[in-house]
Amino acid sequence: MVSSDPEAPTPRFQNFHWQSKVNTQNVGVEDMVLLSRLNDSAIVDNLKKRFMANQIFTYIGPVLISVNPFKEMSYFGEKHMELYQGATQYENPPHIYALADSMYRNMYIDNENQCVIISGESGAGKTVAAKYIMNYISKSSGGGQRVQHVKEVILKSNPLLEAFGNSATVRNWNSSRFGKYVEIVFGRGGEPIGGRISNFLLEKSRVVSLNSGERNFHVFYQLLSGADQTLRENLGLSTFDYYNYLNQSSLSVIEGTDDAREFRETLHAMSVVGIDDERQVQILQLVAAVLHLGNVGFVEQRNYAAVENEQFLDFPGYLLGLPTALIKEKLTSRKLESRWGKQSEEIDVTLNVEQAVYTRDALAKALYARLFDFLVDVVNRAMKTNEGANLSIGILDIYGFEIFQNNGFEQFCINFVNEKLQQIFIELTLKAEQEEYVAEGIQWTPVDYFNNKVVCDLIEAKKPPGIICVLDDICAKNHGQSDGVDQQFLNALSSQVSHHEHFRKGGDNFVVRHYAGEVVYGVEGFCDRNRDVLYDDLILLMQQSKNPFMAALFPEQLHNGGRSKRSSAGTKIKTQANALVDSLMRCAPHYVRCVKPNETKRALDWDEQRVQHQVEYLGLKENIRVRRAGFAYRRPFDKFLWRYAILTTETWPHFTGDPRRGCEIICGRMALDRDQFQLGRTKIFIKDPASLFLLEETRERKYDGYARVIQKAWRRFHGQKHLAKMKQEASDLLYDKKERRRLSLNRNFVVDYVGLEHHPALQVIAGKRERVAFVHTVSKYDRKFRATKLDLLVTSKELLLVGRELVKKGVNRGKLVEVVKRQIPFGDILTVGLSPFQDDFVLLHVRGSYSSLLETPLKTEFLTALSKRVKERLGRDLQIDFKPQHTVLVKQERFADRFGGSTRQVVFACNPHGSQRAFLRPNGKILNVSVGPGLPNNTRPQVQRPTSTTRTSRAEPQRAAPARPAPPQHSELVGFAPAAALQQHFAQKTPRSNVVQPINGGNAPPPRAPKPKPPVKPRLLPLVEALYPYEAQDTDELSFQQGQKIELINKDPSGWWQGKVGAKQGLFPANYVTGL
Repeated sequence: MVSSDPEAPTPRFQNFHWQSKVNTQNVGVEDMVLLSRLNDSAIVDNLKKRFMANQIFTYIGPVLISVNPFKEMSYFGEKHMELYQGATQYENPPHIYALADSMYRNMYIDNENQCVIISGESGAGKTVAAKYIMNYISKSSGGGQRVQHVKEVILKSNPLLEAFGNSATVRNWNSSRFGKYVEIVFGRGGEPIGGRISNFLLEKSRVVSLNSGERNFHVFYQLLSGADQTLRENLGLSTFDYYNYLNQSSLSVIEGTDDAREFRETLHAMSVVGIDDERQVQILQLVAAVLHLGNVGFVEQRNYAAVENEQFLDFPGYLLGLPTALIKEKLTSRKLESRWGKQSEEIDVTLNVEQAVYTRDALAKALYARLFDFLVDVVNRAMKTNEGANLSIGILDIYGFEIFQNNGFEQFCINFVNEKLQQIFIELTLKAEQEEYVAEGIQWTPVDYFNNKVVCDLIEAKKPPGIICVLDDICAKNHGQSDGVDQQFLNALSSQVSHHEHFRKGGDNFVVRHYAGEVVYGVEGFCDRNRDVLYDDLILLMQQSKNPFMAALFPEQLHNGGRSKRSSAGTKIKTQANALVDSLMRCAPHYVRCVKPNETKRALDWDEQRVQHQVEYLGLKENIRVRRAGFAYRRPFDKFLWRYAILTTETWPHFTGDPRRGCEIICGRMALDRDQFQLGRTKIFIKDPASLFLLEETRERKYDGYARVIQKAWRRFHGQKHLAKMKQEASDLLYDKKERRRLSLNRNFVVDYVGLEHHPALQVIAGKRERVAFVHTVSKYDRKFRATKLDLLVTSKELLLVGRELVKKGVNRGKLVEVVKRQIPFGDILTVGLSPFQDDFVLLHVRGSYSSLLETPLKTEFLTALSKRVKERLGRDLQIDFKPQHTVLVKQERFADRFGGSTRQVVFACNPHGSQRAFLRPNGKILNVSVGPGLPNNTRPQVQRPTSTTRTSRAEPQRAAPARPAPPQHSELVGFAPAAALQQHFAQKTPRSNVVQPINGGNAPPPRAPKPKPPVKPRLLPLVEALYPYEAQDTDELSFQQGQKIELINKDPSGWWQGKVGAKQGLFPANYVTGL
């Protein structure tokens, strides 16, 4: 049963040592650097073994290989996150969480920005990997309310941008049709305080054109599936096949995808990032307007375009806040500016059908693209931080390499970006690493690899001109023309780049040999899509919208002769790609290489040939060879020294010598073999990860030791502070009103004196998950002043008195069961009566009912707990009356006549010669209680307690709070007598021996010494046996194990007895033992 105690320790998940591999499924090789055979087939075979055993992650040193399982895996819960927090890479099986944790820790260890580059072809699982990384960082980092908001924005930005930026393709049901780079900014305490998302090349052509077997962006289908009836009517929504922008493909529903549910998630994500309900409706209006705009058709009239059915203009006009006549005009004509010299003239040009369709689609694409940019901007504003420079973690989730049956301009741009990412991987893992060894003078055997820089130059170079440069030149020369331009582009490529070894011309296409294979690109539409033209007429049209939101999406200033020259789409993506590369190169990179196991998108389906192709073009074999020949770890001398100086006394806490010498000292003291590390010119290189883990584990043990010292001091301080506070609160209730007992005055509070965890019946009575503030066995006096033992429980809302009764029939016949004798809600407690003397009586006066007269030696703790709960529950103080005589209502008033009276009197008196135990003398309806004098009623508890771990000399041991006691049986609880102070313990002194002095005189033999007295027999002490083990909580307490015999020195009615085991002597709870 789960404890309801809020102070109970939470379960901890064990972190295993990296060498033990306990409880892990050992399938294949977890780090492929350790493969016995190194070739592509061996790599594929190892990945297959692990994939079939549901182990989708594998290492190549620090690089993580992830195979898309096409199903939900079981090891992505919070307990697995906790398992990887603070663990080194090889303590646990390979996981995306291990890489995320490494980034997070290294960010602070090295004070350096981190990034993760997730690469692989479309459908390999890159987006999901990015989401797991963001989820891990969000869960494992702390923070307050503002930080929690930032975390929620980061996480909810995923479903929002996926709805508007992802779609289903033939290779991936949730394919990213845009690229994003998420930067999470962290504060000094390790908590995320902000972030930024950069988006790249949204595939807006998908809005108006679909390939067979694909879908448009998810949000269109979510809106049509999830909108309620009112929204459908307001937006004029219909079925999927009604819209031309959707019915180009027969695929509208994806198996296993609930578009209606995801629509609700999208709306919730909008709310989280700060989009109010009104703005959400406007966003959905724009989405619906794009769909309706696609249904506007054109026919030819006198060689010009005319709207086929003007009714289809009504909803676009209504939703966009524009007159339908104005939309019709701008879709079928446009203004051209003719210039000669300083003169200019505007000419109205009527469009043909093809041009009108192009204009309509251009408007639809512009609306959708600007809406997407608006959403990204909203997310960025929600994550914006005003703090100065901070560390960050960047997560790159970008469209994967694509090879379709028909590849156009979008695939060309996507594959170019992937070439750039592959170049970063080569530069930093293969090329730069080998160059670093040479520069540092490290012994090294070079490894050959393919450097794809030649492919990047083929696409983006200026001299000699690359493909993008040639494309821009053709578009500039043929401004405003469409016919034959694509063929001119193909001819220009043939003449200018045909000599390149990675380029080949086809009939109506060209072929580029990328790092991932050859791709055939059809040139049709290349120039139009590269121009990315949005005519000024369309901008002016939208600026006239009566909907401020729609107009604000088009903020261009078109006065004074129009706009400045726009960059082409190809140039934009080249600029963005290079800026992205620069950002990534300024961070410490981490890599996730995603592999797609099949084209069927089914779990446990393995396409050997397809996987081998990916292994080859991702360069995994070369990566393994470099890791085998190279070093697992390298750091500048000063950073290595700063991190591991704590390992030796020579370098800690201050080292003023040469950092290189400091590194040598550390490696020497840690007994690292000389062949396991090398010292370069500026850096130290460590070959084996095991050596690095040795350093890390030793460092953690050092810090753990220091942390324990600090923790121990803090706990002592906090415990003393809390103890002093509790004593003060308890003392305030009785101060100057009631005489005190010394042990009662200074004792600690235990709360549970019966062991609730072993009494399920009491737990059921108290209530599920109820916080019990006090539980103890007390004496309850009836109308004839006879005592009965009952369990007293103080919960969060009421006070319970529980007794036991014998079952007379049924299956439990003859058994004692717990029964609630009385249930008193806090609101019904009128007053609590006490005497001004040191007795243990407590009288509860209850509204509309009889009183309860109780006796408990723990009255101070009981009253403190009751007072706190009444204050929390009712917002008022507990009323306590202190007087020597109290009236007890023993029965309900309506039965008073029948039973001869309903009140009794309890009279308290102080006997100067009496003992600390109360003497009770009933006399008819009066109970006389006599007790000896106690400490003055203005006595305060001793706040200061000794902090030394050594026992100090004192007349009598003092009682400290033990841990929650194990439960005694109820039969023992009945013997828990209340009330007198612990009698002083006098240590038995060892008798001094009599030394007889010799008598001087004569030669007479000295008289014989008298016989020594027989030794005093030690007093035999009674023995008790431990029912439960007890761990001492203070220096004056006694520890023992279950079944151990204890010599009993003194019994005290307060429940804390004094005894000894062997030479050890101390206090212990009486309900832990039984007599022998």
